[in-house]
Amino acid sequence: MVFKDYYKILGFDDNKANAEQIKIAYREQAKRYHPDVNGANRNTEERFKDINEAYRILSEPTTRRKYDRAWNVNIGRRKNREKYGNKEEKTDSIKDGLFGMFFGYAPKKSKKQEEEIGAKKGEDVETGIEITLEEAFYGKTKKISLRTVSGNLKTITVKVPAGIRNKERIRLIGQGKKGAKDEKPGDLFIKVKVLENDKFTLNGYDLHTKAFITPWEAALGGKIKVQGIDDIEEIELGSGTTSGREIIVENKGFKDGKGRRGNLICEVQIMIPEQISEEEAKKYRELQKISQFNPRTLTKI
Repeated sequence: MVFKDYYKILGFDDNKANAEQIKIAYREQAKRYHPDVNGANRNTEERFKDINEAYRILSEPTTRRKYDRAWNVNIGRRKNREKYGNKEEKTDSIKDGLFGMFFGYAPKKSKKQEEEIGAKKGEDVETGIEITLEEAFYGKTKKISLRTVSGNLKTITVKVPAGIRNKERIRLIGQGKKGAKDEKPGDLFIKVKVLENDKFTLNGYDLHTKAFITPWEAALGGKIKVQGIDDIEEIELGSGTTSGREIIVENKGFKDGKGRRGNLICEVQIMIPEQISEEEAKKYRELQKISQFNPRTLTKI
């Protein structure tokens, strides 16, 4: 087997990335090459496996230290020679044998593999699509039309993965411009724009919404129902709830791409009816007479 450059697979030029950078790069690459995004594509499936394998090795300090030693032997020294013009160093055959046994690689690439790595390809193409917040949450299959160099319209089916975020990109391998003779076609990158929503605001992985309540619900407390993005949630109001208070419903927000979700955050707003009946007005007047509450004494000017 050929030695795999896990840093390059995750998009790094060297092995200096910290744990947080590796985690962020893994999330980006995993979404870009997920089979749900690219469909049945053998190359994409193999790349997705390599991405997960790279993160498994590099996210654990022990396995990363062992891998870094192998990386320096196979990649780091060559990069240093290219950068500083150092003379070729002899490889420790015993070390190579042990590293190869542990990671499963052959130190040198075949001529065919080197040609494949350095192969040119056609130009990449970038376009964009707009989706609703609900489509971003559930995922959606959409069709887009692109005009080719010859002027014809080409329709492409795009599978938007559940949990995609605003400004993230979907990569379709081989759907870009055709290359010259013996060159592979480029890739198509689709930038996603998640439209604003009149019910929810997305902040990180948390969904913010409004919980409208009556004055008597605010005073007495009790349970009310609030519409979430995928279900109706029941929340508990304490007595004396004021406008602006936030009630958090855990694990009912947006998807984070790892099987978890953010929170649903409900901001309470007390609503007063614009018109009331005479009977209601009578009750309000009675309450006015008996109540000792004066909100103006609570405000410092």
